[in-house]
Amino acid sequence: MTRAWWKEAVVYQIYPRSFLDTTGDGFGDLNGITQKLDYLKDLGIDVIWLSPIFASPDDDNGYDISDYRDIMEKMGTMEDFDTLLNSAHEKGLKIVLDLVVNHTSDEHNWFVESRKSKDNPYRDYYFWSDEKRSNWLSFFGGDAWEHDEATNSYYLHLFSKKQPDLNWENPKVRQEVYDLMHFWLKKGIDGFRMDVIPMISKYLDFPDIDTNNFVGAINDVYTNGPRIHEFLREMNEEVLSKYDALSMGEGIGINADQGLMYTDEDRKELQMIYHFDHMSLDWGKGGKFDPKPFKLTEFKYLFRTWHEKLGDKGWLTVFLDNHDFPRMVSRFGNDQQYRVESAKLLCTLLLTLRGTPCLYQGSEIGMTNVNFPSLDQYEDIEIRNKIAEHKALGKDLKELEKVIHQIARDNARTPMQWNDQPNGGFSTSEKTWIDSNPNFDTINVENALKDKSSIWYYYQNMLKFRKSHKTFVYGEYKEYMEDTESVYVYKRWDGDGEYMVMLNFTDITQEVVDIQEIRSLKVLVNNYKTPPINSLYLRPWEAVVYTIG
Repeated sequence: MTRAWWKEAVVYQIYPRSFLDTTGDGFGDLNGITQKLDYLKDLGIDVIWLSPIFASPDDDNGYDISDYRDIMEKMGTMEDFDTLLNSAHEKGLKIVLDLVVNHTSDEHNWFVESRKSKDNPYRDYYFWSDEKRSNWLSFFGGDAWEHDEATNSYYLHLFSKKQPDLNWENPKVRQEVYDLMHFWLKKGIDGFRMDVIPMISKYLDFPDIDTNNFVGAINDVYTNGPRIHEFLREMNEEVLSKYDALSMGEGIGINADQGLMYTDEDRKELQMIYHFDHMSLDWGKGGKFDPKPFKLTEFKYLFRTWHEKLGDKGWLTVFLDNHDFPRMVSRFGNDQQYRVESAKLLCTLLLTLRGTPCLYQGSEIGMTNVNFPSLDQYEDIEIRNKIAEHKALGKDLKELEKVIHQIARDNARTPMQWNDQPNGGFSTSEKTWIDSNPNFDTINVENALKDKSSIWYYYQNMLKFRKSHKTFVYGEYKEYMEDTESVYVYKRWDGDGEYMVMLNFTDITQEVVDIQEIRSLKVLVNNYKTPPINSLYLRPWEAVVYTIG
């Protein structure tokens, strides 16, 4: 297997508006990130992925970009960004930006021109039609085709109506994208995370979807279009191949059989993707607002399958939460009685699987879902649209409220909890862009750094452990007890060593079946303060890494 710095790196995602506010306006900024670079360096991460910092009307928290070569005013200036970039590089940290090129803002100059007339030179930068071409639905609710009075036409938007989809069939659009990528890479950034990248190629016959199976529509119609690999190879040839830059694709709609097509080193497309298979295990056919029970066996099966399908040629980003999903300790762990233990267990999982781990801000202190008492406190456009839809239909909001508490993207977007001061030390403003999680008085960085047994120090130690044991980066993988819903047990090995990872995903002690290698195990990592009972038993949410032999 080819070795590379980006395979051995650990990525830390920052949601800039929620990280640290240095101006007192209630909105996080670039200077706040610069102030905390030493914190991130001490934690032990290598790469910082910044969610969008570009100029934007902020309809979808910056994922609606109006100028790709300017900074959002509330976040600072280009000079502030240059300071952040240079300071990060001085500390040995890399900066990766969010490349959002499936769509723009409707306030981007391209679209402003495009909507003026049917013969405008920018008209073909987007998808326009005299009538609705299909029954496609937007991710944020409602039709994906929006009527525009200026030319009595419809344009396509798979997200907000203020996020019209770009027409990648137009070579001028592709060149515009490559030019803006060159702009940032020449400035010195270290790569891109590519937003909904499998969606840039559309099925131009716009086939109708089963509106009762939105997950199926995503997988079968909205993603993996006929020219996607052609576009990505062209992007690689025109831009990525000319830099030592990280390319990480958001793999929405990509299954294990398709993953190698995106990341096979010989195909020269992307270095890695992160798939959503495990992130939709608790979704019904109706998507995230139609939840169903989560099964550990399905979770394990997906990790096992992806490992087998990618083999030695492809590569993954491994993640359990980010700005689009609930907090991982609330979703996959126990954020009450066993919050500390389960947060450490999930950290162990992330850092012992093959792939480039991506941590999300606040996970290192075990931040939890917020469960706002009032639906009015949710800021996400997806949630607000869903609430409005329910009200318009006269539906009871009580059931929806339960689902929102469970799945809302705002769960991960509340401000970083630095201390027990107002707003968790995020901002001095009386009103922040989104309310803080009330538990910042106990769950915060300041408290974590005072306690050597805290989740934060466990992350720091696990990051050091992974870097000193490259077997967890490149080694082989074998799973045991595949059919159990309680424990996750697997071996990682290569010429440098053999290791056994044992994880108990329940609130009760579990027995591990007698695996032959267990007879010669030595504890390397344990998430409890006291040693394991023995190698055949795991306490509630216990995680143990053993060396074999």
